[in-house]
Amino acid sequence: MPNLAEGFAYYIVFLFSTTLHEAAHAWAARRLGDPTAYHGGQVTLDPMPHIRREPFGMVILPIISVLISGWPFGYASAPYDPLWARRYPKRAARMALAGPAANLLLVVLSGLFIRLGTFTGAFYPPDSIHFGYLATADSGLSSAIAGLLSIFFSLNLLLFAFNLLPLPPLDGSGAIPLFLSPRASETYQDFLINTPGIAWIGMLIAWQIFDFLFDPIFLGAANLLYPGLGYH
Repeated sequence: MPNLAEGFAYYIVFLFSTTLHEAAHAWAARRLGDPTAYHGGQVTLDPMPHIRREPFGMVILPIISVLISGWPFGYASAPYDPLWARRYPKRAARMALAGPAANLLLVVLSGLFIRLGTFTGAFYPPDSIHFGYLATADSGLSSAIAGLLSIFFSLNLLLFAFNLLPLPPLDGSGAIPLFLSPRASETYQDFLINTPGIAWIGMLIAWQIFDFLFDPIFLGAANLLYPGLGYH
């Protein structure tokens, strides 16, 4: 039976983190010359415009997955002008990286708060770590805060790493033109547009390989959080 209280805590963190991710895409696009998402109301930390755009991916699917498994699974998106992306592929690539960068910011901030808690004695490192469990405490309130920070750290590390996979439709795929010539970028964009089912193929591969890739990333991040403790 899934732990629904913990599952809905994960959902709240997912909702905030995904909102920030998409708002970062929208903000970066506007700064780089594409106001499409700005005019759609996506440059905001209010989740409602993002939910209105993707109600199934941000509400229905995550809540169903929490009820079934205890974990939220979902998706979101921000609109952009494909003609702008084709004209300015490197700007579009930087826009693609803004979403994962927002998740990385939340990893760093939650990690700093965890370290502050351990420095003040409110938290302490657990004997062993796992996803969503990176700090513990003796009192009920401190324990709840440590748990929430652990979820922020873990879930945003996952969102950061997963979205950087260089597979369509993930952001890592959108960042590839940073490393291509203008002609190669155009060929690459044509390939993505004209290949039926490429997004489904990319997601299938991503899910197959991600567990293998994420375990060492998570362990490395935990050891950076607590240098010298040698988690393994």
